[in-house]
Amino acid sequence: MIIPSIDLVRGRAVQLIGGEAEAIDAGDPIPILDRFSIAGEIAVIDIDAARGEGSNDAIIRDLCRRTPMRVGGGIRDAETALAWLDAGASKVIIGTAATPEMLSQLPAERVIVALDSRDGRVVTHGWRTDTADSVLDRIAELKGLVGGFLVTFVELEGRMGGTDLDRARDVIAAAGEARVTIAGGITTAEEIAMIDRLGADGQVGMALYSGELSLAEAIAAPLISERPDGLWPTIVADESGAALGLTWSSAESLEQAVERQQGIYQSRKRGLWEKGATSGATQDLLGIAVDCDRDALRFTVRQHGDGFCHLGTRSCWGDDSGIGRLSRRLTRLAGEPEPGSNTVRLLADADLLGAKLREEADELAVASSHGDVVHETADVIYFALVKAVATGVALEDIERELDRRALKVERRPMESKRRYGA
Repeated sequence: MIIPSIDLVRGRAVQLIGGEAEAIDAGDPIPILDRFSIAGEIAVIDIDAARGEGSNDAIIRDLCRRTPMRVGGGIRDAETALAWLDAGASKVIIGTAATPEMLSQLPAERVIVALDSRDGRVVTHGWRTDTADSVLDRIAELKGLVGGFLVTFVELEGRMGGTDLDRARDVIAAAGEARVTIAGGITTAEEIAMIDRLGADGQVGMALYSGELSLAEAIAAPLISERPDGLWPTIVADESGAALGLTWSSAESLEQAVERQQGIYQSRKRGLWEKGATSGATQDLLGIAVDCDRDALRFTVRQHGDGFCHLGTRSCWGDDSGIGRLSRRLTRLAGEPEPGSNTVRLLADADLLGAKLREEADELAVASSHGDVVHETADVIYFALVKAVATGVALEDIERELDRRALKVERRPMESKRRYGA
């Protein structure tokens, strides 16, 4: 699979040749993050911290709140690694500071050890210092203590000359069950596909920034199709993962969808199909995932208008239900108020809404029977979502924050504030 990379120097996204010469200054990393995140998890590397020449800490913390990402660069102790995991990093990338003693303090499945190599030997301090350590020896030493290894062929990095698949094969074999990510020189979709077939991921920077490789090509690289027309079945899902329907994608439709960040598919009868072009039920494309067998896609979208189905329902299986449906109804009422609606009144009266929130939370706190807890929890969720809608907070924002909190390793003691008692 493709792991897009964002390297940060002095707050700007850059691409370096061999870790030194700056070839591309892409500027603000946020637009790049928004584009790359369609492919899934991203690697963000603090080059300044890796070199001991500063830090991009504040920027990376902001990026962590936006999308799943691996964070690396300058992580030299367990405390720093834990701080990044608690900040929302899905994984941390640790370089030569990784020792068995340090790694024993961290959740192995969320740790990647970076082994930057030049001609098979490990290099350190932002690729500026050679060591006598062999990459394969380091893998043997640390295997079993980490979830993965990131191996960068420094002499190939940024030079657009292709990667070394023979060395990649040796590294993958040595790593055993640990997932390997290969970086350095990856330029074509064919290389990504070959690395994927070997059981590893490809981390790509320069080829994407320069336009030599499109993000859509990189996403599609591992895909296979048994159909004569080469199409891939595509499940369309909303922000919460609920399926809206089944359609098809081609290389052309995928390219258009990624480039325009919209729901664009391949109709088996009508050709290229932009969802909502005539009905107004358009889609913002949030993410694309390839399934485990590499023969199907999932598009995660933000659905607008009357829904996905041509029958006017939210999905091709009918209308939805639950919290997602409630959130969308509240949002509609905020934009199109209905006379006499209590929700509309709450949206306009912050004092009343605050009072109802406190009232319902108190009632839930003392509820004990199954029925009472169900009833009072539903009340609290309703009023909390009204509060969210009134302040412009979407349900997906709340879900993203809950997901981020689930990544925390270190927890504060659970204590009540004085005025609420315990």
